[in-house]
Amino acid sequence: MRITTKGQVTIPQGIRNRFGFLPNTQVEFEVIGNSVRLRKGKSPNRARSALSGLRGSATVRLTTDQILALTRE
Repeated sequence: MRITTKGQVTIPQGIRNRFGFLPNTQVEFEVIGNSVRLRKGKSPNRARSALSGLRGSATVRLTTDQILALTRE
């Protein structure tokens, strides 16, 4: 495995699957003596993060009952 000119490496698929390294996963590097350890970093809840970007973006003010009525028609 080689490091690209941009300092990038590809984590093998088996390792990504085993440890849950999905796209946009935060990672941390830890130097231990002459070695470097890669581990998953602390990342925000994905669903909450996705929804927070939508907060306040609605343009129509409807009640929950009105929205449910529209979806049931």
